Amino acid sequence: MITVYHVSKKFRLYSSPADRLKEIFLRRSFHKDFTALNDVSFIVQPGETLGIIGQNGAGKSTLLKILTGVLIPDTGNVHIQGRITGLLELGTGFNPEFSGLDNIFLNGSYLGLSRREIRNRLDRIVEFTELGDFIDEPLKTYSSGMIMRLAFSVAIHADPMAFVVDEALSVGDAYFQQKCMQKIKEFKHNGGSIVFVSHEMNSVKILCDKAILLEQGECIEMGSPEEIVNSYNYIIARRKSGKEIDLHRPAEDGSTAYGNDKMIVTDVALLNEDNNKVSIVQAGAKIRLQIQLSACEDLDDVTVGMIIRDKFGQDIFGTNTYHLATPIKVKKGSSCTVIYQFDEFNIGPGKYSVTVATHSSYTHLEDCYNWVDKAYVFEVVRDIEYVFVGIIKMKPSVTVMSVD
Repeated sequence: MITVYHVSKKFRLYSSPADRLKEIFLRRSFHKDFTALNDVSFIVQPGETLGIIGQNGAGKSTLLKILTGVLIPDTGNVHIQGRITGLLELGTGFNPEFSGLDNIFLNGSYLGLSRREIRNRLDRIVEFTELGDFIDEPLKTYSSGMIMRLAFSVAIHADPMAFVVDEALSVGDAYFQQKCMQKIKEFKHNGGSIVFVSHEMNSVKILCDKAILLEQGECIEMGSPEEIVNSYNYIIARRKSGKEIDLHRPAEDGSTAYGNDKMIVTDVALLNEDNNKVSIVQAGAKIRLQIQLSACEDLDDVTVGMIIRDKFGQDIFGTNTYHLATPIKVKKGSSCTVIYQFDEFNIGPGKYSVTVATHSSYTHLEDCYNWVDKAYVFEVVRDIEYVFVGIIKMKPSVTVMSVD
């Protein structure tokens, strides 16, 4: 279990190295205080994964370094039950002149393992890396993906009770990333606590049980991964536009909306072939997604987009009128209806939601008029004539060839 209680951390920023000496000898302040973390608290239970998201400079890396003991907080307490390991910056705890094998012993000792413990785990560590003969080569000859293999293998085989993962896991090939994810899932299933930091929002939604949003060193929100990701998108849109945009918290239907209200979404519906609103759809059916909007200003650059998300909040499919080369202009007080036609709604059985947005240009980050999460919730049921598994309905042809 990981317990973080009212943790704060400040750094002194100097304009030049000489200012440090001036401060010592002249006994005057020549620095500026930068608050990287301010009164951050959370608990990660055994078998639980906490996602931490935020913009660059929000304090994510500082928090992970405090968790792993690289930094000491100015105030507050951190309690970790058992050993904590993980991936932070690639190459941390390694010597580029040493071989991969030597670096296993070096990094393992930093993690608190004795040489006997490292030797007992050595075969498993080397086997997991799949580096082959490269294990005897100097680390300076390794690619970033190879370093990640070595670092992850040492960290996960140190028998930790808590594990932290930063963006370092995004380095390397898809095969080994999947192998790491499977190992992390096993670690979690066995009662390990995980802190996961990523800019890949779908990974946060899938892997994490809860999440926190850091902004300028403060934890401004904690909740389900989907809620926190939605709040993060709102902050990005507000900062990118340079203007204040309103945030409407979840309504009774669970939707969240924000924007400058230059154009608002008034209704969203899935319609079947008989033009009836439906909430249960058969996989492969002919469906229309209808989005109704109202203009509050004259707008010459309007884009209307949609995203379909699964029950984990993962993006399944999304597009908008900008990418489909369908320009829209509206006058103040007018209404507009955008219809996305799906001749075959080829999504697998499950529960889904539709997020809709209207904005300028190709992304809502430029000028967000209205963004509505969970604007419509529906369920897809299987086609009894065509059985398949997964989230995408495909129709491959099958050929069986016999060889004499």
